[in-house]
Amino acid sequence: MVKPLTSAVILKDVKKTFDGKDYVLKGIDLSIPKGSLTAIIGFSGTGKSVVLKHMLGLFKPTSGSIEVLGQDLNELNINQLTLFRQKFGVLFQSAALFDDMTVLENVCFPLTEHRRDLTKVRMAEIAEEKLLEVGLEKKHFGKLPSEISGGMQKRTGLARALALDPDILIYDEPTTGLDPILTEMVDDLIVKTHKHRQGITSIMVSHDLYAAFRIADYVAMLDAGRVLLYGTPDDFYNSNIELVKKFVAKGMKH
Repeated sequence: MVKPLTSAVILKDVKKTFDGKDYVLKGIDLSIPKGSLTAIIGFSGTGKSVVLKHMLGLFKPTSGSIEVLGQDLNELNINQLTLFRQKFGVLFQSAALFDDMTVLENVCFPLTEHRRDLTKVRMAEIAEEKLLEVGLEKKHFGKLPSEISGGMQKRTGLARALALDPDILIYDEPTTGLDPILTEMVDDLIVKTHKHRQGITSIMVSHDLYAAFRIADYVAMLDAGRVLLYGTPDDFYNSNIELVKKFVAKGMKH
């Protein structure tokens, strides 16, 4: 009998050095439950983005293993990795939309790249569905990114991340540089998207502790290239680790 997959992502003793001397990751052990909303937090320079890039197969570990949805990423070649990445949707920090494409064309982009079996009409229908799902009105579909607000750009970026119906949705610092009202809107959108899509695993890298503790099922705190603490928000509130206490106090000043 095949055992159901309980972890979406497993990192085992992952170490990474770019120059052969200094290690950015010094033995990361992390298991992210399937279907959970997990936040990865930590002070600047603790390796959050590097961990994320390993999960996406953009970096190969110097040592250790990374398993995503039961697949060891070290075993995949470049072409297999490209195909495998279709299982991910990524919302980048700045939404990273194409300036010269309309909102609808931006969301169609992953479909034109990876789903050439679909007609242009079907691609547009899927893109419209995703945009409506994230709360963007139809009247904005034909606009360029420069013609819509920051909040709408985030919604468009999220719709594009959802275009291929991914198993894992990754948010890379989704609220950096946003005002409090927009930050709350993005946080609520992340929660709504996660609840709306049965079985999806959401991973958010964030420096926004308030959001991490408010919306995540699990939180992993990185420090100096290792996981300092992994658990529920309550585990963080009740932790006796000095650095965690400092971090929580700093994050709760909202």
